[in-house]
Amino acid sequence: MILSVSDLDFTYGGHSVLSDVEFNLRGGELLAILGPNGVGKTTLLKCINAIHSPSSGKVMVEDRDVLAMTPDEIALGIGYVAQKCEAARLTVFDAVLMGRKPHIRWRVGEHDLKIVESAIRRLHLDSLSLRYIDQLSGGELQKVAIARAMVQEPKLMLLDEPTSSLDLKNQIDILTMLRRVVDEHRISAVMTMHDLNTALRYADKVLFLKNGRIHSAGPACSVTPTMVEEVYGLPVHIHTVQGHPIVVPMA
Repeated sequence: MILSVSDLDFTYGGHSVLSDVEFNLRGGELLAILGPNGVGKTTLLKCINAIHSPSSGKVMVEDRDVLAMTPDEIALGIGYVAQKCEAARLTVFDAVLMGRKPHIRWRVGEHDLKIVESAIRRLHLDSLSLRYIDQLSGGELQKVAIARAMVQEPKLMLLDEPTSSLDLKNQIDILTMLRRVVDEHRISAVMTMHDLNTALRYADKVLFLKNGRIHSAGPACSVTPTMVEEVYGLPVHIHTVQGHPIVVPMA
């Protein structure tokens, strides 16, 4: 088991944000966390990554308590892509290279450079590698953040709405690439999303949050119209198109 979350609660300012959250994730599995705005999706990712400390419960990554790990140990095991990435006066190449920092001891080696070059190619950033990231579009900057997380070579990737700034083609490119990385390297990935159809197309598992609690969770193929209506308050149909489930709101 790569990720195990058990009995997780998170309280902020006396208000319960997350309660009794529990799930596991194995290598080669991609989980989509779904639910309305403000339900705690981003907070859950930050608890898994120890950016937030849960009020109670445990987060274990490869049988290690995340809260007992040093920042460097967390960076070696977990790649995190935030919803919004801050621009800085760095080139794309140098920004991606920063993801190798937990692996570098004395100096950047040939192996580090090859890993960075490979990630830049996979995300089609070759033509931008010497451009400063404060000159990039929001979508381009998001791809740089994903590349930086990839070069960490983590066992677990956490992605907060990874396609929110991307056009349709780049959404498909990014999620196809992420699906391939999860499958080929047998890592685990957790992503928060609003697009139900994209989530059902690429994820193995889904987890619906409602009022800070798990409403339902399971294989993506098990999602029903009733689940969606109870979580979002909107009646829907679910059709299958070319083998993929498609959620269609009722007129």
